[in-house]
Amino acid sequence: MKIEMKNIYKSFGAIEAVRDVSFSVEGGEVCALIGENGAGKSTLMNILGGVLPADRGEILINGQQINFYKPADSLNAGIAFIHQELNLINDLPIYENMFIGRELKKKGRILDLEKMIARTQKVFDQMEIDLDPKTMVRDLDTSFKQIVEISRAIMMDASIIIMDEPTTSLTDQEIERVFEMMETLKKQNVGIVFISHKLNEVIEFCDRYSVLRNGELVAEGMVSEVNVDQLARAMVGHELRTKSLQRKTESGREVLRAENLSYNNDFKNISFSVHQGEILGVTGLLGDGRQELFQAIFGSGEIEAGEIYLNDQKVEIKNSTDALQKGIGYLPRDRKENGIIKDMDIFENASIVTWPLFDNFGIIDREKQEQKFKAQVERLRIKMGKKTDPINSLSGGNQQKIVLTKWLIANPEIFILDNPTQGVDVGAKEDIYDIILELAAEGIAVVILSSEAKEIIRICDRALVMYHGVIQGELSQAEMSEHEIMRLATGASLNSVQEGAEDAKK
Repeated sequence: MKIEMKNIYKSFGAIEAVRDVSFSVEGGEVCALIGENGAGKSTLMNILGGVLPADRGEILINGQQINFYKPADSLNAGIAFIHQELNLINDLPIYENMFIGRELKKKGRILDLEKMIARTQKVFDQMEIDLDPKTMVRDLDTSFKQIVEISRAIMMDASIIIMDEPTTSLTDQEIERVFEMMETLKKQNVGIVFISHKLNEVIEFCDRYSVLRNGELVAEGMVSEVNVDQLARAMVGHELRTKSLQRKTESGREVLRAENLSYNNDFKNISFSVHQGEILGVTGLLGDGRQELFQAIFGSGEIEAGEIYLNDQKVEIKNSTDALQKGIGYLPRDRKENGIIKDMDIFENASIVTWPLFDNFGIIDREKQEQKFKAQVERLRIKMGKKTDPINSLSGGNQQKIVLTKWLIANPEIFILDNPTQGVDVGAKEDIYDIILELAAEGIAVVILSSEAKEIIRICDRALVMYHGVIQGELSQAEMSEHEIMRLATGASLNSVQEGAEDAKK
């Protein structure tokens, strides 16, 4: 199958989301669709998926024009759209998720469970997937949930699959599993539209690329003929900084100190400190305990033993509200689950944390609140319509900036950011890095939790590397490298790392 979109236009009021864009994909290839948040990628694919009508332009399947009025039309034509938010029900087994809305029934309207299980197993065998159809979806990791979504598309005879940011929240091992599945699809002549901000994955796995910027197609071609820097430049329209963002600083007084913190097997005997104006990185591999440690410090997790000191005073942080009152902010790892409230609009999401700060005898000072919000929107260059629009109307990167906004308005003394650039494009990532540097320059102590060694090296003054719930080693900025961080993250001792570095110098 070959899909062609020709001269597509789509506007929302005065905003032209897609302007004269042509795009194509055919069976057996992976075409990357890339661009900054708000570039028009999702709008274009929502048109192809039957979610939105185009204002102008045409869609051709194997040279024949076709119109999609609803998602079912697109699916019936052989196009499946796997959204970033997976549409699975955790409390049902895999086979029932595979047949939602299309359940097989015996006479008397009784569900034919055996047949649904058998057909699910047949698809798994076809795709070389080692999964039991009777497994509950809640027991699957994110990569296998992605695979179930892909398998459901194959069961519905999809010839083209649109995958929107499929690897955003996956570990390296999980990403490899999804890529193996995609390679199998290519061999079976299924075409894939791969929407991603991870340009290294585009270079590694995709055949062709199309770049959107401000609603227009600005570049396209074969992936084999470009590199990551060229793709990044096409996305943002200018050169990106690639050097370390380190700056010479003199840290101020100590603002946070942990002594021998422990909880169960999550983290054990953790001691460290953070100073004013310092950017401290904490990294490691999946299951290293960093998330549990800092959630406990923020009051949303438990501590069995150890002490926490703020400004040299021993404190007990009872909950997240108590942490905020004590000057600690926490940007969560998963914005969709923990960062945004989907039933609230943009402004409400950006201001909910700071309602107590604008309380004037029980009445919120709306004017002051809106002034602070407007200032942060300009500071972070957030692309949005009206502040009363739903938070889900924003792209992923702009949603992340709104989550960041609510904490910036709170003006914490210590700011913990868990994977702050997860799921954002290269331009938005640079914006967030700039804000982190500004915060440190203002004397705020910043702690960055990240699985990306490159991110830690690029922006942090110092790094703690965790392994199985303990701090395996501490590295100064001068000592950091991807190799040394990985050695520590896989259990090597700090001494062996330092000896290796000395040997390398010799």
